[in-house]
Amino acid sequence: MQFTTRPTLQGTFGMVSSTHWLASQSALAVLEDGGNAYDAAVAGAFVLHVVEPHLNGPAGEVPMILAPAGGEVRVLCGQGVAPAGATVAHYKSLGLDLGLVPGTGPLAAAVPGAFDAWMLLLRDYGTKSLADVLKYAIGYAEHGHPPVERVGETVATVRELFETEWTSSAEVYLPGGHPPRPGELFRNPALAAAWKRLLAEVAGAGDREAQIEAARDVWRTGFVAEALVRQSARPTLDTSGEHHTGTLTADDLAAWSATYEDPVTYDFGGWTVCKAGPWSQGPALLQQLALLPEELPPYGSAAYLHLLIENCKLAMADREAWYGDAADVPLDDLLSAAYNAERRTLVGPRASHELRPGSPGGRTPRLAAHARVVATDDPGFSPMGVGEPTVAKSPTSPVPGEPEVSADGGTRGDTCHLDIVDRWGNMISATPSGGWLQSNPVVPELGFPLGTRLQMTWLEEGLPNSLTPGRRPRTTLTPSLALRDGVPVMAFGTPGGDQQDQWQLHFFLAVALRAQVRGGLDLQGAVDAPNWHNDSFPGSFYPRGMRPGSVTVESRTDPEVIEELRRRGHDVTVGDAWSEGRLCAVARDPHTGVLSAAANPRGMQGYAVGR
Repeated sequence: MQFTTRPTLQGTFGMVSSTHWLASQSALAVLEDGGNAYDAAVAGAFVLHVVEPHLNGPAGEVPMILAPAGGEVRVLCGQGVAPAGATVAHYKSLGLDLGLVPGTGPLAAAVPGAFDAWMLLLRDYGTKSLADVLKYAIGYAEHGHPPVERVGETVATVRELFETEWTSSAEVYLPGGHPPRPGELFRNPALAAAWKRLLAEVAGAGDREAQIEAARDVWRTGFVAEALVRQSARPTLDTSGEHHTGTLTADDLAAWSATYEDPVTYDFGGWTVCKAGPWSQGPALLQQLALLPEELPPYGSAAYLHLLIENCKLAMADREAWYGDAADVPLDDLLSAAYNAERRTLVGPRASHELRPGSPGGRTPRLAAHARVVATDDPGFSPMGVGEPTVAKSPTSPVPGEPEVSADGGTRGDTCHLDIVDRWGNMISATPSGGWLQSNPVVPELGFPLGTRLQMTWLEEGLPNSLTPGRRPRTTLTPSLALRDGVPVMAFGTPGGDQQDQWQLHFFLAVALRAQVRGGLDLQGAVDAPNWHNDSFPGSFYPRGMRPGSVTVESRTDPEVIEELRRRGHDVTVGDAWSEGRLCAVARDPHTGVLSAAANPRGMQGYAVGR
């Protein structure tokens, strides 16, 4: 038996995997109390807002993929749109340097999407009351929880900003004048009070569904909406070095709601992989599958890594040229056998350092003027919590075994993930993100900040991902769900910004290839396997640079593989042993009913639970 950091959990009652143990255990508590996977997901998500505030918040966003027992797979889009006033002309009139949306502050705020999406899930697929699922988050916010080290380290990197500018954030995140400390209880009384007020206002609305609808109204037009709009109108220091007000209005909040849509799918070796549409980066994983030849090099070999890295560059170049919500996306062509056969011929024995988008259906690709800008290690701005690449550590307090500091030198925001399967076979994969404590000031009346997802759009007209009122910014958030022979069997995902559909592809192939040889799904082995990523394409987060030819591998990678990659022209950085990926996964064997789960040991906080 191969050693793994943890066992692949197995049982028959229910399985939860998330990026924080308190969220996982809270979700399992809901299952134990008779709730289903969707009740549990909502409870776990609101706990993630409390215990991972540097990674997500209620005013952020969340895409989900659901597979109800016996029903159709659906995507629930909790990605808000650009406000009506968020035009390229308005932002350019502010004289923004580089033509980029700031990485922090209210100008980067889309219409908040996470809360409404969770409410829709609870209303349409859950069985519990809003009070039942919120009680766990309220308890941790009101009475406290022991924070993970990364919360305090993140606050430390923006402490001066909080003390001098974002003083509402200092009130929450500098209790007693210092950042939250592991082993001490950290509380967010403003957040607890907001949720308790919400519950009080909807208590008399009627039955379970009526109360959930009332909560949606409070968010969109009640005291929550009023507080969010007030915050957007406050001049706020952002990464441009200037104070700006946002564009979010009461009308924007009142007009938007989360929506359902069909997943985009691709068939691969008996599997069907389901992803969100090209308003996310989800189809990039499907394109990487479509680019694979019939015969793969040996798993884990230099030839295998080289092939996946080069395929990823092609898929991500297409993501840059074609994905977005501001124009029609030729998705059928991008995933077609003929197109990918042609693209496959571009992969040679040497690493490409070029950005090479294709021409699906004969169309001419168009890239933003900034797309080929090479990232620098000193972008010339204060690290103020921008971006979402991975679990970053404080530059002043390195932690052995953790990933290196992000490319801009600061601790960036990241993301969370949550997968659940219950005893009835209901399954969900969700990737909550945005609304990070370091991205915008805390709204004083609410205890959480606005998000910054608009930083992913271009201030250039006519692109699929141009800043466009009423359209979604192209998000990196990309949960996954896989079927075998048409039956849902696995939900998985990871934080990590542009790396998400790299790490997930590597995980999925590890599961699929090992299943062919050994039978069964070795979830934990696939999570633990040495991982890697490349940055040879425009980053999705401010300041949007690319690093041609770059590849980062874990130090556990075979030294001969590393040397061969370098011989092939890859610019290889060897990272820490456990630094690439934060994967979660759950699965269900439809033949036996056995449920399984695995969680990532990297980052020292993800956990799977179940029985």
